Amino acid sequence: MIPRYIVDFDLETLPKLHTDVIVIGGGIAGLFTAIKASERNRVLMITKKSLFESNTRYAQGGIAAVFSEEDSPEFHLQDTLIAGAGLCDEAAVQILVHEGPQGVQELIRLGTQFDEEEDGQYALTREGAHSQRRILHANGDATGFEIVRALAAKVQANPSIEVWDDHFVLDLLTEDGECRGAIVQKPDGTRVGVFGKAVVLCTGGTGQLYRYTTNPDVATGDGIAMAYRAGAVIRDMEFIQFHPTSLCYPGAPRFLISEAVRGEGAYLRNIRGERFMDKYHPQLELAPRDVVARAIVEEMEQTKSTYVYIDITHQDPELVRHRFPTIHQYCLKYGLDLTTDWIPVAPAAHYTMGGVRTGLQGETSIGRLYACGEVSSTGVHGANRLASNSLSEAIVFGRRIVESINQLEPVRTPMALRYQEDRQSHPPGPVVERRLKLQKTMVRWVGLRRNRQGLERALDEMKRHLPIYRARLSTQEELEFANLLTCAALAAESALSREESRGAHYREDYPERDDDRWLKHTIIERENGLGEERLPCSSGKAIG
Repeated sequence: MIPRYIVDFDLETLPKLHTDVIVIGGGIAGLFTAIKASERNRVLMITKKSLFESNTRYAQGGIAAVFSEEDSPEFHLQDTLIAGAGLCDEAAVQILVHEGPQGVQELIRLGTQFDEEEDGQYALTREGAHSQRRILHANGDATGFEIVRALAAKVQANPSIEVWDDHFVLDLLTEDGECRGAIVQKPDGTRVGVFGKAVVLCTGGTGQLYRYTTNPDVATGDGIAMAYRAGAVIRDMEFIQFHPTSLCYPGAPRFLISEAVRGEGAYLRNIRGERFMDKYHPQLELAPRDVVARAIVEEMEQTKSTYVYIDITHQDPELVRHRFPTIHQYCLKYGLDLTTDWIPVAPAAHYTMGGVRTGLQGETSIGRLYACGEVSSTGVHGANRLASNSLSEAIVFGRRIVESINQLEPVRTPMALRYQEDRQSHPPGPVVERRLKLQKTMVRWVGLRRNRQGLERALDEMKRHLPIYRARLSTQEELEFANLLTCAALAAESALSREESRGAHYREDYPERDDDRWLKHTIIERENGLGEERLPCSSGKAIG
């Protein structure tokens, strides 16, 4: 029911631009990849809002890499595999833990300023499911902003990088199994074809599938949806991570209360004031995110509340203000003081572990198409992302993608393509209302806890929105909704097929993990439908 292209077009009548490398999206993945690619290529970087609006921009906790003598890549590997619940690609994780420190050093060379201790060593913190202090951070709890600041400055000053802000990429152009470019809608509504020897998707995740999310408005799954339409393999869409602690207070957005707050010793309490994590996991507040998030929901239900508290009031107030200045100041705007008050929090959609399947060079199943960052499924995160591994993943695989692109020869033959469907004049019904209904459906049936009846109900609800694909779409809101609907269906179908509970995917009707049947990935292709990808027997084993 989902068409190959979301809009009608005729390349013969469109203006055209030719470059070497097309980077779609910003954040750390897009910025870093563009900078590396520009060393030997002309780069066109396209963002639908601006270089400064991405999930990276709001990342608080930090970036995970081995910088301490007490730490080692083997410890980092073990922590990642355990969090990934058996579905990590061990080869991909080995690359992450061994190449991550080099990538962080490159961020520093490009101008990122991480926090240091008085002795000049980098200040390292610990987050949930990490066995060691290995999280570098900047300005206390504004790591993402600092990385974006440094990288965006380099991009803007680079004559080999052309940036198109406020442009919406509609679809990827493919021919003979290769990606040749993309169709782009300009701010004035006109469209242009862009072509290059490689396209890199850096479009982020799908947080806006849910009514409550820590993600910005731009996280609408565009890259996953357009890759699916182009025929790429999409993997593990059932694994969507909910951050356990987002601010839950009347009049306030779902602002992220970083996992680093728990890493620095904060407690979780229910509305009776009782600590409760000892009932759910031996690591208490530092348990994996999916465990903590479900524990919070359980406590909320038992106490008939819509939130629990995070409490760091027992720590030195000056330390708290210094370590978490952004969170402290944000809470103060709503009359909450992190140093003296228990802060009301609840889970919110945070990170998409699945996405466009890639190999170890970031390559997808379509030639000349790459994916980097949250839009990709590299195999690093498995069923549950280890905190702060995502920023490391973006720089490690961004560099590898550019190494692969540099080996490609330019495409010489021009592309001629016309795509036409019998599309209606206008989308059926107000898109704003449809988006809200979709978000409510996802929260209720494809959220932290799932079951067959609910997932089937969700898919039935989504079918009611299918006429959107037969409409003539033009506004960004319409196009984003069509992409969100695609991602919602992929997530629900994948969740329905996985009859077990693992990592961020929890089935109430199949509460146990089942390695004998389910040590495999869920894959979906537009032409071939739902399938599976078996894992090697050694994948996901912890070291010890």
